[in-house]
Amino acid sequence: MTNLTETRMIQLSNLSSIEPTPADRAPTWLRELAQRAIVRFSETGLPTTRDEEWRLTSVKPIASTGFRVPEELPANISARDLDRFDMPGLEGPKLVFINGLYAPNLSDIGALSSGVRLMPLSEAFNELSDELELHLGRYADIEKDAFTALNTGSFREGVFVHVPKGVKLDKPIRILNVSDARSEPIITHPRNLIVGGDESEFTVIEDYVSTSQDVHFTNAVTEVVVGRKANVSHYLIERESEKAFNISTLQIQQEEQSNFASHTVLLGGSLVRNNVRPVLNGERCDSLLNGLYLPAKKQHMDNHMLVHHARPNCDSRQFYIGVLDDDATAVFSGRIIVDQIAQKTDAKQHSGNLLLTDRTRINTHPQLEIYADDVKCTHGATIGQLDEDAIFYLRARGLSKAAARGMLIHAFAMESLERMQVAPVKDFIEQELLKRLPEASA
Repeated sequence: MTNLTETRMIQLSNLSSIEPTPADRAPTWLRELAQRAIVRFSETGLPTTRDEEWRLTSVKPIASTGFRVPEELPANISARDLDRFDMPGLEGPKLVFINGLYAPNLSDIGALSSGVRLMPLSEAFNELSDELELHLGRYADIEKDAFTALNTGSFREGVFVHVPKGVKLDKPIRILNVSDARSEPIITHPRNLIVGGDESEFTVIEDYVSTSQDVHFTNAVTEVVVGRKANVSHYLIERESEKAFNISTLQIQQEEQSNFASHTVLLGGSLVRNNVRPVLNGERCDSLLNGLYLPAKKQHMDNHMLVHHARPNCDSRQFYIGVLDDDATAVFSGRIIVDQIAQKTDAKQHSGNLLLTDRTRINTHPQLEIYADDVKCTHGATIGQLDEDAIFYLRARGLSKAAARGMLIHAFAMESLERMQVAPVKDFIEQELLKRLPEASA
């Protein structure tokens, strides 16, 4: 393992310590992109609560922490150590990253369908530089998002997925990101590029875990291109240390008659920000944003949706469910932009939140920005506690109070899980829900 005295350290509040660090053997175009991104990050700095997009989420805990930049894979993690992160019944290619670095000995890509490309970005830079240049950094905006700029200027590794025209994968691709921060806080910048060719069909699962309950910062950016008539699903499962910081950005570019589904599950982390930003850039697109977040103790989870209808005759749906316990806080901000050209838009947004104590706090901020005149757009938010009449009804039929509460909590959260199509993921998250909410196990 690298000697810590020789390891690069950074503190994000000290902009002079931030330098562009593109992947080894990166092509010229990527080095130039990284340089532009770091210059932009130096101009903007970290967001503060004076910025409208961040007024309800403070990143001071991130700014005040010094982070080590991992340079080598830790030598003390084996395949057996990762068994506890498995999801029973989940099969398919798996790429494993430890502290942001690719671990080939722990990965299993297996045999792929003809024409499918699945590899670490560092390999793709050598073999497919021209193809990557067409998409990487074209959609996630370094001008408007400081953490995207930081990622673009600092990432060393990630995943490149390309499923060609007409190919359908029957097993999901899993990207397992493991943080091992037992020595001191670390920072990683996973970067993924997922390209679905016309009429392709596949699923990608991003899974973020920690080996211990220590401090680390994951700043991830994933760009997804959904070709004409393609059907792509993406799952983000965040179950890191309760002391971790996680900021993830999912940027989607949809072409004509494409279907895209995003499923987000937030379980871990001290400070978590989830950005999902689809652009419906072709007619008759369909976009689903589905999420479940379960903050407890003093966790803070911020879900930030931005759906851009840029073409006519498109549908989008947002459904985010939150169950908050203890002293947890959360934010849901959902913004729908409908361009003047995007007539016949049908967009719906709903945020549902269940507060299990009187100390929890949730802020919801639905927004519609409509420039077309022939649209159907709705938004709604619900915030409440468990219905005492419903509890009384169940107790009158022989259930204990804990069992009655658990049944209602479980039913509320299952609204999100029922939209998930990958059964092993759905079953695993349901079991995590039961662990997270002991009353539900009753």
